[in-house]
Amino acid sequence: MHTDDSLLNQFNHHFEKINEALGKTFSSRIPLMNNIGNHSLLGEGKRLRPLLFVLSSELCGYKGTDIYKLSTIFEYIHTASLLHDDVLDNADLRRKKPSANHLWGSSAAVLSGDYFYSMASAMAVDCKNFQFLKMLTDTTLRMTEGQIMELSHTHNWHIKKEEYMEIIISKTAILISSTCACAAIVAGAEKQVVEDLEEFGMDLGIAFQLMDDILDYISCEEEFGKPVGKDLKEGKITLPLIYTLSNLEETEIERLEDQFKNQKANDEDYRKMISIVRNDGVLEKIRSEAKEYIDKASRILNSFPESQVKESLLALNAYMITRQF
Repeated sequence: MHTDDSLLNQFNHHFEKINEALGKTFSSRIPLMNNIGNHSLLGEGKRLRPLLFVLSSELCGYKGTDIYKLSTIFEYIHTASLLHDDVLDNADLRRKKPSANHLWGSSAAVLSGDYFYSMASAMAVDCKNFQFLKMLTDTTLRMTEGQIMELSHTHNWHIKKEEYMEIIISKTAILISSTCACAAIVAGAEKQVVEDLEEFGMDLGIAFQLMDDILDYISCEEEFGKPVGKDLKEGKITLPLIYTLSNLEETEIERLEDQFKNQKANDEDYRKMISIVRNDGVLEKIRSEAKEYIDKASRILNSFPESQVKESLLALNAYMITRQF
């Protein structure tokens, strides 16, 4: 059994209710949309964002019976972003199975992503909570900006760490941050609590993406659910490569950029580049940085009284740097 399984099993009762709520909220009169939804939304997924919403809501004392329905809003947004991301990346695999664009084509995948964003917005409007809706719309706007920033830096072998961090904050961490903050908003928590959970989610989200970038270089495809070295092949220069390149001469960086950007690299070249990153010591450096974000997130929860929910959030937070997929 993977470490991931043993840790996450404690949340199975939440996952069951989240999946049940997803099944109830998703439906379309269009058969194609139902097929893509069953494949991309109702299929395999960590359900990390809905779980964080549920736990954060409970931490703030929320007693509403719609807690699981509300939590699915963040899975709709996340799934929409994945559908669009896979089209941009021409990805064939997602969550250990063929991607939606591979099965139904890019046009259908893009439109399905739009549908999921619209579903999330419609559900948020039903909450009749302007602050909640405002945070969601601001979040999806920034996520789109993040995708555009990432696209503009494709094959940019001179990207700076600061630019990379802005991309991962906008693409990934902002949604996790919003998930936790929106839970506090729905619970009617005071401003400071909303801000604390927003910061908690941001730190956790950054650590999550840093670990994702490490796993892209070290995991096997069966565990990770997508090909190892996928980012490199798609021209995404993530932190492991940024740190590795900082140890090379400018002429060597330019040679590598020409080789990979202009499709001169073969499979052996990719294997060599991945091996260089793995053996350069940068992965442990990034893991240490991810741990710093996890520790910071943990300290934020110090202001909350002790409870089983708080312990669950701390465990989920710590899981970010031990997960295998």
